[in-house]
Amino acid sequence: MRSVTITVNGTPSTFDVEPRDLLAFALRDGLGLTGTNIGCDTSSCGACTVLLDGVSVKSCTVLAVQADGAEVTTIEGLAGADGALHPVQQAFHDHHALQCGYCTPGMVLAAVSLIEHGGAGSRDEIRENLEGNLCRCTGYHNIVAAIQDAATTMGRI
Repeated sequence: MRSVTITVNGTPSTFDVEPRDLLAFALRDGLGLTGTNIGCDTSSCGACTVLLDGVSVKSCTVLAVQADGAEVTTIEGLAGADGALHPVQQAFHDHHALQCGYCTPGMVLAAVSLIEHGGAGSRDEIRENLEGNLCRCTGYHNIVAAIQDAATTMGRI
């Protein structure tokens, strides 16, 4: 076992992990943050996407020990302390950009990262940058519209 300290959603957490434990399972099983979904275990779907030091990563491809000392944001930590939705969450709601909801946490966090890093300039750019996040319900039209709206709201377009 190895002790790691990861700041998750603004709160430092120290816990023990096996060196082979994936960040996704450390978040879900170790911290009870079940918004990080496990969809494929092969990094193909993006349901487990979180922000690691502000950059979207598929948490099923990151070892928990690799996140030692890092800041992780999960879907549970995206809304404001007052409960106000993040602009991307609000845009997903406003544009009905979720259906079954399984991909939504990962899709929202991927969208936050791509907006913050200038990857939401056009519909085609958004689609290309979301390539690693799959929506099995084929809600891409509304997802892209939501991301464009959020990027505008956040002053990134």
